[in-house]
Amino acid sequence: MGKYEQLAKDIIKNVGGKENVLSLTHCVTRLRFQLKDEGKANTDVLKNMDGVVTVMQTAGQYQVVIGNHVPDVFKDVCEVAGISGGEGSGEKVKRKFSEAALDIISGIFMPSIGILCASGILKGVNIILDMAGLIPAASGLGQILAGAADAMFWFFPIILGFNAFKKLGGNPYLGMTLGAALCYPALQGVNLNVLGFNVNATYTSTMLPILVMSFIAVPMEKWLNKVVPDVVKTFVVPAVVLFVCVPVGFCLIGPAANEVGAIINNVIQGAYGFSPIVAGILLGFLWQLLVMVGCHVLVVLPMMMRLMAGEPQPLMAVVAFPSFVQTGAVFAIWLKSKNKKLKTIALPAWISGIFGVTEPAIYGVTLPNGKQFILTCVGAGVIGGLSVLLGVSQFTMGGLGVFALPAMIDPANGSGSIISAVIVAVAAIVIGFIIAFVTYKDKKEAVIENKEEKLVKGREVICSPINGNVLPLSEAKDDAFAQGLLGNGVAIDPADGKVVSPVDGTVMTLFPTKHAIGLVSDNGAEILIHLGMDTVKLDGKYFEAHVKQGDKVKKGDVLVTCDVEAIKAEGYSMITPVIVTNTADYLDVVEMASGTVKAGDDIISCLN
Repeated sequence: MGKYEQLAKDIIKNVGGKENVLSLTHCVTRLRFQLKDEGKANTDVLKNMDGVVTVMQTAGQYQVVIGNHVPDVFKDVCEVAGISGGEGSGEKVKRKFSEAALDIISGIFMPSIGILCASGILKGVNIILDMAGLIPAASGLGQILAGAADAMFWFFPIILGFNAFKKLGGNPYLGMTLGAALCYPALQGVNLNVLGFNVNATYTSTMLPILVMSFIAVPMEKWLNKVVPDVVKTFVVPAVVLFVCVPVGFCLIGPAANEVGAIINNVIQGAYGFSPIVAGILLGFLWQLLVMVGCHVLVVLPMMMRLMAGEPQPLMAVVAFPSFVQTGAVFAIWLKSKNKKLKTIALPAWISGIFGVTEPAIYGVTLPNGKQFILTCVGAGVIGGLSVLLGVSQFTMGGLGVFALPAMIDPANGSGSIISAVIVAVAAIVIGFIIAFVTYKDKKEAVIENKEEKLVKGREVICSPINGNVLPLSEAKDDAFAQGLLGNGVAIDPADGKVVSPVDGTVMTLFPTKHAIGLVSDNGAEILIHLGMDTVKLDGKYFEAHVKQGDKVKKGDVLVTCDVEAIKAEGYSMITPVIVTNTADYLDVVEMASGTVKAGDDIISCLN
């Protein structure tokens, strides 16, 4: 057990126990739980816990934010809960398709983002060291460092196979083996005669083939585990999956990818014959998509052959610039976003993007945001047309990112060509930056001039749960409440001890000490009513609950009663925070009242 054993025990206890955990993964800063019943989790206890930054409930996940040391906490949590890094009780909950899809994408790609960023940065460093003559690429050390930088990209199907199987509930080592089979050196780019059919495919550095294979192989593995006798299933099941899925992967997925690549290449070459600018726009728009599915080599191979024969290639220059668009967009998102996790990913992603390695930018930043990826493709299309319009060509094989620019120096007219290439590269960064800076939003945003304008349609109104005097939340004598770490809201100095429901909803949490109650409204607002400061120490004395956890309540239903004067006589403040703990899910959470209020008066507005 590691040094976070006690924290791990406290986390498992307050997410409802290990029997309430369906699955557990982690990303850069947070533990990502899927819980059988989120109502069993003591959210405000977790948020107040030393070692926990906050708790987020989004995309079907219960996310406990830890910080950069989350991998170490994750290991201890898995050990305490007796689960194996992602596996939980095995039960399933119904979720929206969009939530499930986002969760699958995150689960497959997010564990690899940090290493992708590191590999991209190392590739750029290696090129700089080579150009400076410090560590030549041809030297022994240079080749070793190149292997360190390229390994993640070259064998990406192995990594994705492991992640995909783990996320989909299969044996991750079987997924890793499927990915390794796709990367098997003797099978790359060679003509294979399989049952009378000719197959030629290359899968290193690809994404789509192993993902498709995983979605086929995992259900097959699960079915086989049910029908194959236990005594032989440990080796029979993976043998059958490999026997079926690897040939299917090579013989069906490979040819399909080749055919897609050939069609796209014919379209682009035909477009270039019709209009070079149209071809540049088309190739620029499609390039990142081609890289993702592994068809890009098929498109550029004919151009590479002509390039090596001494024929300048304008479309080879076009494909160097989409990475600059991605880099500009990710830089803008890094500047604009307030999402700490996203900023942690975006920083190294745009650094590696400068060197032409855009996988971290795509898989970690723009693709998960959907619209941002499409917009960067559109921007790359515009830049592709500009590249052709300014007459930029590639004259020799070059590097990636900024190191592709020297290959665009025209031996006959060097200055003119490279100046045009630099102009296009700068324009690509600027376009990507503008696109993202204008369109990217952490959440739905609107321009708000004053408090009255915040109270608009689409809001949810939280009523006062108690008679009393409304105070700013900052007057609560507890930093977690006063600083808004648990969410925005108000504080109330109660006139009596009758606490009623401020919304129609469900009792999500009722502390055994009855001093705090959590509700989730029918519209999704998560509300915490915390009666007094440090009143947990009374251990329920002077408090009486009239509901239990899981009860459905209507606005005005009595939740708790307490003896305010007796509690004050014991030396406790009865200042009562009423906060919206999922404040991050709203555009804003606004105080609507001040001074004296009665139970049922509007006090908080949640703006959607």
